[in-house]
Amino acid sequence: MKALKLNKTTRRNYLTYALVILAYAILQIMGSTGSLSSSLKGMLVPICAYVVMAVSLNLTVGVLGELSLGHAGFMSVGAFTGVTVAVALQDAIPAAPVRMVIALIVGAAFAALAGFLIGIPVLRLNGDYLAIVTLAFGEIIKSIFNNLYVGVDAGGLHMSLLSDKTNLADGGRLIIGGPMGIGGIQKISTFTAGFLLVMVTLVIVFHLVNSRAGRAIMAIRDNRIAAESVGVNITKYKMMAFVTSAALAGSSGVLFAMNYSTIVANKFDFNTSILVLVFVVLGGLGNMLGSIIAAAALTILPEALRQFSDYRMLVYAIVLILVMLATNNPTFKAFFSRFKPGNRSGKEAA
Repeated sequence: MKALKLNKTTRRNYLTYALVILAYAILQIMGSTGSLSSSLKGMLVPICAYVVMAVSLNLTVGVLGELSLGHAGFMSVGAFTGVTVAVALQDAIPAAPVRMVIALIVGAAFAALAGFLIGIPVLRLNGDYLAIVTLAFGEIIKSIFNNLYVGVDAGGLHMSLLSDKTNLADGGRLIIGGPMGIGGIQKISTFTAGFLLVMVTLVIVFHLVNSRAGRAIMAIRDNRIAAESVGVNITKYKMMAFVTSAALAGSSGVLFAMNYSTIVANKFDFNTSILVLVFVVLGGLGNMLGSIIAAAALTILPEALRQFSDYRMLVYAIVLILVMLATNNPTFKAFFSRFKPGNRSGKEAA
């Protein structure tokens, strides 16, 4: 029975990989033949960034079972630190792919550090208290970047808060300009880079979930007291999931930010955290493939409804309500479960 369950999990993981690769191949072919509209082509990188955000948040909400409302804060940490490094290395490393990789690693590392520091007090809380503290973290991070000034010159990086006191030498450049954010970004994010980041994210999340640590994390989610009674280190495994989720969110922030010429801290506000949480809830808690589909569909839907500007938000809200009702309705679940491979209950009932 255990082997059968593992086989089903493995098949589901491989199906997710295959569908992501297939989608990438189809979109690449459509792009090369000119079948993609310019608006959809411009949305490919943001879709990849939101997919990574949804999968990473699902690790916290779906697998760990903790509600986080400040996930956009980790995205902003990755975005601002990664872009700062990419801009600072623009002359030293002219190769855009190399700078992109370095920026992704730096953004993920700083977001992981932020996740670790926030996780020390936050993960001692549960339920609504944890959600409130993560919400506060997201707003604090946004406020910090709105008041942060970072410049680079021959002497290195210079930073100041509240006002521009960087005192850059001749030839220096102000990278982060407080509420003006980062301007003049060289757009080096590509759809291929986004696809590779999505694949790396899936590999990391699937390997973690299917490992011994993943089983411990899910045991904590299901029954914290029982898990602790058999020797599971609650703090260790909760921190592992939280930091991994934060690092992946940071890398998605780098990918997202380097797709635009200008990025501001207000882009990563509470609404962004709620949007990503909607992706996770609609896709299904713990269901990574569902998160991918929901993130892609709900990123495209508002743009597809733009021509119906007067009714766009109404239709969008109705679609969300219908999907929520369908995915949480026992009748619908029972009906569609009859068509799953290997499910004999439907046959026996017939």
